[in-house]
Amino acid sequence: MASAPPVQRGIPPLPFAAPDSHDAALQQLLEQASAQLCAWLASASQRPPLPGLSVMPAVEPHQQPQGSAQLLSDLQLVMDGAYNPGHPGALAHLDPPPLAASIVGDLIGAGLNNNLLAEELSPSLTRLERSLMAWLAERLGLPAGSGGVPASGGSLSNLMALVTARHSRGLACCGEAVVLASADAHVSLAKALTVMGLPPQALRQVPVDDSGAMEPALLEQQLAQLQRRGIPVIAVVATAGTTVRGAVDPMPEIAALCHRHGVWLHVDGAIGAVFALSDVHRSRVQGLERADSLTLNPQKLLGITKTSSVLLLARPRLLEQAFGTGLPYMEPSWSGGHGGESGLQGSRPAEVLKLWLGLRQLGLVGIEAVLDGAVARRRQLKALLGQISQLRLVGGPLHLLAFTPLRGDAASAERWSVRTRQQLLAADLMLSRPLYAARHHLKAVMGNPHTGAAELERLAGVVAASLSPCP
Repeated sequence: MASAPPVQRGIPPLPFAAPDSHDAALQQLLEQASAQLCAWLASASQRPPLPGLSVMPAVEPHQQPQGSAQLLSDLQLVMDGAYNPGHPGALAHLDPPPLAASIVGDLIGAGLNNNLLAEELSPSLTRLERSLMAWLAERLGLPAGSGGVPASGGSLSNLMALVTARHSRGLACCGEAVVLASADAHVSLAKALTVMGLPPQALRQVPVDDSGAMEPALLEQQLAQLQRRGIPVIAVVATAGTTVRGAVDPMPEIAALCHRHGVWLHVDGAIGAVFALSDVHRSRVQGLERADSLTLNPQKLLGITKTSSVLLLARPRLLEQAFGTGLPYMEPSWSGGHGGESGLQGSRPAEVLKLWLGLRQLGLVGIEAVLDGAVARRRQLKALLGQISQLRLVGGPLHLLAFTPLRGDAASAERWSVRTRQQLLAADLMLSRPLYAARHHLKAVMGNPHTGAAELERLAGVVAASLSPCP
């Protein structure tokens, strides 16, 4: 008995771009969404940095497809509740407003939907990525033949660097190996060691000096002690821009010690390495060029849309040696290896587009102008806050500045930080409230190009009033 043919249900056309004709519906949707985004960006100064109310639309898919009007309406609700990095008072974190060309790069990358896993899935983008990584390495002073790979954030870049260092030193199966970093190093290092199967004590902290920079003499003592005890060292991590105060470790001295002891030097330059792209500002992060590996996060100051982190290595082939497993389901590489073999990530989007377009839109002159402005704002704020005798300022050579009351115990500093942050928010000024050296501070990040003298003067006025005795 013949089976009955399946019942054909009426299914509306699926919303994929037409492959053989101009898709007017797609263009209209993109134009409407672009107009919505441009309106949101244009109204940044009329909305506070942190929204007071967030209304969520429906989350689950409906039974029937939703039209463009409903999708854009729901999208607007999410946008209305989003953090607003374009507000001139958004000074809390390392999250500047986005570059226009970087937004375009994100859009085109999504539309191309290429996969940096393998060359045949991203032929032009793979070549572009490889060339841009080599240029960045050269610009930062790394030796000829250096290169690297983009990654989804600095935490992943640091993890891949330490795994590569561990593998290159033959310590992949050694549970006693350690990593040395400053007491102010980023928390991603502890996460990396956890992922690598190492205990918390594998991260050996080196004390910092009054400027927040690692003490080379104390690093040398620890390296010598570890050598005497036969404890292998995976890497020393120097920080070019600590999270709270923007301190920079003395990398030339640290590099010399690493060379003397035969130890891998990784530089976490997620915050500060971009300063080496400028001839004028390179001295702020002197010594980057001597790193075996280096993390760079253009998203934190240059306005490249998230995520944009880069891991650079003096010997980039070590990445493939550490992470390569073979891709038997792909055609062989024709020009230097598949992207999925050069790091932890397999499938990767075309993040290189937004970095490439953004850097080209700025040019070297524009990059320097961004850095100039950030440093100038930090200097201006430091001068304003320096007139308040009740404050202790902690900063560095970059664009971060933190401060806390000189007097009082830790509990009173915490109460002051909570109260003053609320007062600043009421004045449309958003600062963060980190715990540093066992005391709560307020921290200002001067990477927002829209921040002007008026915002900085208003900030100083609120802080001064917060420390004045009650009438």
